[in-house]
Amino acid sequence: MIVDTHCHFDLYPNPKEVINELEKSGIITIGMTNLPSHFKMGYPHINNLKKIRLALGLHPLMASSHSQELPHFIKYLDYTSYIGEVGLDFSKEGIATKSIQLDSFEKVLQAVSNKKKIISIHSRGAEKVVLQMLQKYKIENAIFHWYSGGLKLIDEIIDSGYYFSINTAMIKSVNGQKIIKRIPKEFILTETDGPFIEVNNRIVKSSDITIVIDYLNKVFKSKQMENQIVENYMKLVRKIK
Repeated sequence: MIVDTHCHFDLYPNPKEVINELEKSGIITIGMTNLPSHFKMGYPHINNLKKIRLALGLHPLMASSHSQELPHFIKYLDYTSYIGEVGLDFSKEGIATKSIQLDSFEKVLQAVSNKKKIISIHSRGAEKVVLQMLQKYKIENAIFHWYSGGLKLIDEIIDSGYYFSINTAMIKSVNGQKIIKRIPKEFILTETDGPFIEVNNRIVKSSDITIVIDYLNKVFKSKQMENQIVENYMKLVRKIK
């Protein structure tokens, strides 16, 4: 069984086809949204599906929309057990809106702190701050999506009980490979982050996660990483039920 914990299927050229294919193939997929208004549009299309869930997001790189979108985040919070994509981005692309991002992320964490949710986290250039805020609000179930921070911080993230989702881009980069080796297999999940990654000159598909699983089997000298990832994911799901 394949698990895709971070996929923006609403941003593919043909979202309905992607959703139907995922449901038919039985791939467990958590669809991210960048704003609550996007969640509102997508929710009716996935509400009755068995394998697909839609996460409620407030993307840090869309900070200019946060003030008008935050009330809707609160409004739709009880519609789903999945939150994402949320977090902070202090890279060159996001640093200009740092103060807005911090304020928004704090409000998001305040809203979910006492609720049973699984949160997919964006942390580029802000990994330490994100971790501190998750700890401050006693967030139990978080997944660091496409982590690119320091190796030593990984240990602290693991100590807090948080997971990491690995994609096809990470297994190809030297830094990504170092990160993967540092993470215990019990804290690894898989993702595509589609459509933002390409595989063989085409947009990544959730089925391409088998490439990641093959790589993980080599790293951990195992033939069971697919089962391990399903087990890891189900541990998270059981926590929110």
